[in-house]
Amino acid sequence: MIKRKNCITLVASFVSLFAPLHAEKTDTSDKPNIIWLMAEDMGRDLECYGMPGVKTPNLNKMAAEGALFTKAYCSNPICSPNRSAMMVGVDQTVINAHHHRSNRDVPLMAPYKPITSFLRDAGYTCFLGHDLVLGKGRKIDCNFKYEETGPYDGVKHFGIFDKTENFSAENQPFFSQIQLQATHRGDWWNGIRENSKHPVALDSVVLPPYFADTPEIRYDWATYLDTVEFMDNEVGQIMQNIKDQKLDKNTIVIFIADNGRCNLRGKGYLQEAGVHIPMIVWAPGLIEPGTRIDNLVCTTDISATVLKLAGAEIPEYITSKPFLGVDKPEYREFVRSARDIWDEIDDCSRSISTSKFKYIRNYMPEVMWANDQAYLELNRPALHVMRRLKKEGKLSEAEQTFFAERKPYEELYDLEKDPDELNNLAENPEYAAVLEEMRAKETEWTAKNRDYGLEDLGKRKPEEGLASVTTREAVKKNDPQLWEELESGKLMETQAWSKRYRKPKK
Repeated sequence: MIKRKNCITLVASFVSLFAPLHAEKTDTSDKPNIIWLMAEDMGRDLECYGMPGVKTPNLNKMAAEGALFTKAYCSNPICSPNRSAMMVGVDQTVINAHHHRSNRDVPLMAPYKPITSFLRDAGYTCFLGHDLVLGKGRKIDCNFKYEETGPYDGVKHFGIFDKTENFSAENQPFFSQIQLQATHRGDWWNGIRENSKHPVALDSVVLPPYFADTPEIRYDWATYLDTVEFMDNEVGQIMQNIKDQKLDKNTIVIFIADNGRCNLRGKGYLQEAGVHIPMIVWAPGLIEPGTRIDNLVCTTDISATVLKLAGAEIPEYITSKPFLGVDKPEYREFVRSARDIWDEIDDCSRSISTSKFKYIRNYMPEVMWANDQAYLELNRPALHVMRRLKKEGKLSEAEQTFFAERKPYEELYDLEKDPDELNNLAENPEYAAVLEEMRAKETEWTAKNRDYGLEDLGKRKPEEGLASVTTREAVKKNDPQLWEELESGKLMETQAWSKRYRKPKK
């Protein structure tokens, strides 16, 4: 059981023990190493958050020895915009990085820089990836011009990291960003389940009420939890490697997900499953074991916190605030998140999340949640199963939520009473005052910050010729039997299809 601790005690520990971090930049002897573990496409689906059916002993241990954050939110529910925001410490809508995998040939506008640029100035060696994890964990995926390694000046040089290799004691102090790929949809999912010594039992799965309870959907969910367990084992290996190198006394480990789980209402959507993520911070001797933080934080706050703990410059443009290493952390009153173009689907929504309520404004309500996006159709077995059940009139009211023909222009949810966001209160007169208050917070944010996604609304051009689109059409035409299997709800290895039918995108 994670115990609730006083946040002041936690902060005081960091202030006293990290006082040497504010010495001259050339003195790096007392600077901590910082490791940022980023699981892909994963909700708060860990045992230490109460998720049934899954066993995550290593992350449980990290939480028991460190701090578990219960209200951490993304600034975007899709990987590349949120990663862009985290790499800069500024919301993606402010830096023109809001559309998924866009602007890859456009340098960050001045004065913005990757946080690694400031870490290097503070004497840090910046590592990307590790051999102990699936795919070596080297994903960057930012929506501005960058190169994996090399110097950075934002004009001729665009290197973000120093080395794509394992962190080592010889390179202290270091910053290491490691991507945990296993939980991202991929052809490895079936293999992970088949090779698991204790695959998640289908009858142990507890589905959200907006999912139909079928064998296919249970299998898909259980397999997802198998990948969570696989990822947890990778975390255990990284933690053991830290200990083996005798780095455990001077290393901080931050674990998060880059966005919510890869399923309906999750990745790509502003509902809780898409933007409310896990976050654990581990630093023995610096954090009181069993600390629990119930205050709101955004993923961009991690960027500011990393710079603070490293004794690096925090540029004035950073809109995030460090939540560790300061006397009085400025926790957020609300977190603003945004959804814009995702592959071939043009959409625009904004959300405000407080400790109690969620407000969503859908600028394009005509774009259905359950649209015909190729990525969803290739990678969401539940989508096909529930489409069929909807045609047969077999979905409950809650299960039909995702299949509404239009999104409401405004959504308002009481997260304490309705954590699954099934009861939209936007037109409930009893919540009129709350609705006005949440609208005011959105107005407050836009008054202080530029939003390129609202500026380019109506003038956008989604991508064409995407691999997912060409793959879907090619499989339907050339391998109809495979497509029938996919529509039956079978978890398929669709990445292999993409390799076969991929064409250059426009």
